[in-house]
Amino acid sequence: MKRLADICSKFYLGLIFLFLYAPIGVLVALSFNESRSRAHWSGFSLRWYAELFKDPEIMKALYYTLLVAALSAFLASVIGTLGAIGIDRMTKTQKKIAMNITNIPVMNPDIVTGVSMMILFVFAFSLFNAGSLGFGTLLLSHVTFNAPYAALAVLPKLRSLDSRMYEAALDLGATPRSAFFKVIFPEIAPGIISGALLSFTLSVDDFVISFFTTGAGVNTLSILIYSMARRGINPKINALSAIMFLVVIVMLYIVDKRQRPKTEKL
Repeated sequence: MKRLADICSKFYLGLIFLFLYAPIGVLVALSFNESRSRAHWSGFSLRWYAELFKDPEIMKALYYTLLVAALSAFLASVIGTLGAIGIDRMTKTQKKIAMNITNIPVMNPDIVTGVSMMILFVFAFSLFNAGSLGFGTLLLSHVTFNAPYAALAVLPKLRSLDSRMYEAALDLGATPRSAFFKVIFPEIAPGIISGALLSFTLSVDDFVISFFTTGAGVNTLSILIYSMARRGINPKINALSAIMFLVVIVMLYIVDKRQRPKTEKL
């Protein structure tokens, strides 16, 4: 009976993985199809990858996507780390209120965040009679919804840290700045890196908030793919999606290789 239950559980798990990854496998396979047709395989080819890198519109969207993701991940990590340190030093009541406020952008639907950010930017521009939606508003919106994730990634590291280490460093003559970078920062660095990677991934993945806060001439890959899909599925989208999937796999492998020695040591 137990063996039958194990077989059923493994079969069910296999169906879940098949449901999740079969569409991605089909997409990757079609990216190497010589034909534009999704129903006919005419031979293996790298044609769509070559055309992908020759398309200036896609390259421009890729540039803005990576630039916004990198900058927002960096800024969100800085803001989130400072916020996490501040929350960690609050009283129990203050900490509870701060955590509830921090969780609002995480739990809030993207459509609500996107529309509210757009209204805020439009109101600010009309109030000061200057500026318009564009790269700056897109970056600010990404930093806004990424910062709570960065803070939530750092907080567990701060909670597990012995506060007496910082006090001991001060007693031994270190300045507050030196004590932070030599004692606190190395301990919370894994949380900062995790928050930055999560922020980068969420920024690349985002569509709804980007759609409402960007302006003319500034497109991310998600917005460009949406506009291209409305005109019909272009095989270049398959090639682009396959590359993005490969990049995510490589990033996960690198993170796993970095964390595995620590896990084995523990």
